[in-house]
Parts: sequence; structure tokens; C-alpha cells
Amino acid sequence: MVLTIGLTGGIASGKSTVAAMLRQLHIPVIDADEIARKATAIDGEAYEPIIRAFGKEILQKDGTIDRLKLGSIVFHDENKRKLLNEIVHPIVRKKMLQQKEVYIQQGKQTIVLDIPLLFESRLEHLVDRIIVVYVNEAIQLQRLMKRNGFSVEEAKARIRSQMPLEEKVKKADAIIDNNGTIEETQQQLHDLLIRWGVLKK
Repeated sequence: MVLTIGLTGGIASGKSTVAAMLRQLHIPVIDADEIARKATAIDGEAYEPIIRAFGKEILQKDGTIDRLKLGSIVFHDENKRKLLNEIVHPIVRKKMLQQKEVYIQQGKQTIVLDIPLLFESRLEHLVDRIIVVYVNEAIQLQRLMKRNGFSVEEAKARIRSQMPLEEKVKKADAIIDNNGTIEETQQQLHDLLIRWGVLKK
């Protein structure tokens, strides 16, 4: 029986750090963001539909989609965000399930689906258990501003575009508190995977 774990969190909560730790343990991680990036590249399935929906103004000189420009449109307009999600999400879901099937054929016992908008996109049915990576809002804001060079307002707009982390925590099967050190986060993940029978003691 294959265990499918959903890994989620908020923007800049440290989900990618936890995904990297899982990969180090040789647990396959299927990354929704990475699939979305490929889908929106020039040769990707979502490229033409996005340009039809948002116009050529969102393109850079080399013809690629300017992710920052597109981001600044959708993070301030709920309807535009929904429109983008309606284009990209079905493609991402299809590719994730195809990758999962490949890992099952290879005999993997545990597969992680790394989906930032797991709850927002109502994809809980794709997984057996859900891990939420949590940080408090002050740390989240600080990390996001530092990582992306955002102003306070830009960072807050992106945080507000997602379900509050407190809400996600209530829906989770397990929480990894990422307010502390990398070592503390790693220990929590290790203990959890032992508890769920993924790792041996």
C-alpha cells in the first residue's frame, strides 16, 4: 500500500526546505510549482492559453512569460488569479498524477506531493495524509521580504492571497513548526516519519 503525503504550507514558510530534507531521505517529492513552471514555459501547455487570457504585455523580450509582471496582476485581482489557476491547475494535477504513477511502478512505498495551494485548490482527495509547514506571520513576512526583495505591502498581498497558515494548521494531520533552527525542523520531520512508519527507528 503506497502512502501519499501532501506537503503544504504558506509562502516563505519553509516548505521547500522540508521537501529537500525528504529528498535527502530518498523519498520522491513531486513539486507542483516546478510542474507549473514547465507548463508556463514557451513550449508548455499553459503558455498559449495564458497569453490569450492576459495579453502579450506579460511577455519579456525573449517571449517568455514575465512571472513578476503576471504575479503583480494576479496577486491584486481575485478574478484574474482564478482565471490563471483555471488554466494552470488542471495541467499540473494531470502531470503530478502521471509522475506518481511512474513512482508506483518503480515500487516506491511513500510519495510526497508538494502542493502550496493544496487546501485552496481542494486537492486533499489526492493524498492520504497532510503535513503543514508552519511559521508565525512576523517570520513569514520577514523571510518573504528578504528572499524576494518585496516591500511590506507586496509581501502582505502575497500572504493574503493564500489561506491563513492558522487555518491550514487546523486541517493538517501533522504540523512541522519551522520557527526554529534547521536542525529542529529536521528532527520534527524525522520523528513524524518514524511515527507514520515511513522510516525505521
